[in-house]
Amino acid sequence: MDYINRQLERKFIKMSGFFKAMLVTGARQVGKTTMLRHLAQGQKRTYVTLDNLMARELAKSDPILFFQTYKPPIIIDEVQYAPELFSQIKVICDESEETGLFWLTGSQQYEMMRNVRETLAGRIGILKLYSLSKSEKDGTVFESELDFTLSGLQSRQAKAPKNDVIDVFEHIWRGGMPQVVRADSEQRQEYCNSYVDTYLMRDIAELGGVTDALRFRKFLAACAALVAEQVNYKTLAESSDIAQPTAKEWLKLLEGLGIVYLLRPYANNALKRLAKTPKLYFCDSGLCAHLSMWLTPETLMNGAASGHFFENYVVTEMLKSYAYSGTKANMTYFRDANAKEIDLFVEENNLIHPLEIKKSANPDKREVKKFDVLRKSSIELGCGGIICMCEEVVPIDALNCYIPCNLI
Repeated sequence: MDYINRQLERKFIKMSGFFKAMLVTGARQVGKTTMLRHLAQGQKRTYVTLDNLMARELAKSDPILFFQTYKPPIIIDEVQYAPELFSQIKVICDESEETGLFWLTGSQQYEMMRNVRETLAGRIGILKLYSLSKSEKDGTVFESELDFTLSGLQSRQAKAPKNDVIDVFEHIWRGGMPQVVRADSEQRQEYCNSYVDTYLMRDIAELGGVTDALRFRKFLAACAALVAEQVNYKTLAESSDIAQPTAKEWLKLLEGLGIVYLLRPYANNALKRLAKTPKLYFCDSGLCAHLSMWLTPETLMNGAASGHFFENYVVTEMLKSYAYSGTKANMTYFRDANAKEIDLFVEENNLIHPLEIKKSANPDKREVKKFDVLRKSSIELGCGGIICMCEEVVPIDALNCYIPCNLI
């Protein structure tokens, strides 16, 4: 299979020239190793995976001997299996002036991240890779950062292919795991089954001691049924026949493994009585479609959940866009006590860009009237609009536009 260029490559190379060690985290099978091995072509860089039990045993029992055997510069895969290496990595970093000595990948977040931050503070850059975005699959490269002004959106439009709802739902249904990009529907189904049974169940058992596979599968399906909605622990617990504290714990595990993304609600003292519950999204929409039993892109596109899946697609594409870009942005959603909801707030440079998400190609422009609730507060509003299936950028008013979803 041909290599698909990843948007994170630019940032990774830049940071590898600055930090002595780099860690790429993310869910399993999203392409972390493939990207690093691609970037290491032409370099003399050792490669070792701790999925190999002999290498793992050596790393855990004798880190000094491990690095005599596998010399830096090095790629170490699945580094979470041997946190014992971090102290020795620190020693080697402190003895050398070279940057980019260690390229690490890891999938299980919490424990590893705590270890890494405590041991390697100031020496390591940490980046996150997600499954393939639609623009990565299409080979679309935007030269400028995402910018919600009319001129910024129009300059992106010149680079993007035409928006097409069938194409978008094919991507949503298939998802972005590199292995399934060219798989047929039967192969995709078997891949998703084995992804849940092998990687997910194994990691969940190792990480959280969860051994009840049947209840956990029910829990996954219940999460998929709640996609793009506020998390409801009572529903999740009842659907999977577990206690609410267990549902909280399991969701935290899924978030740590990069399977789900929880969009936090906006919090601000100027606006009273705001929602406190996060909204639930799947980092890979293909896995969510599989768990929800949508068997073809057409049934998903025409089904009752299509709006939720479209929202999941937009939120996760934005998430990827900001994870790989040079600018930092904070994403939240807004909901007040009167159930007035704005799907997405993008906060950057002290400005808030309010965004509504609609599957329609011609949504009602009155949707932006919701943004008026913010004008009465001290929040600084930036440009925003309605992200939808329209084919070109059209202004709605001085601050807002119809934004084709393929520009994010």
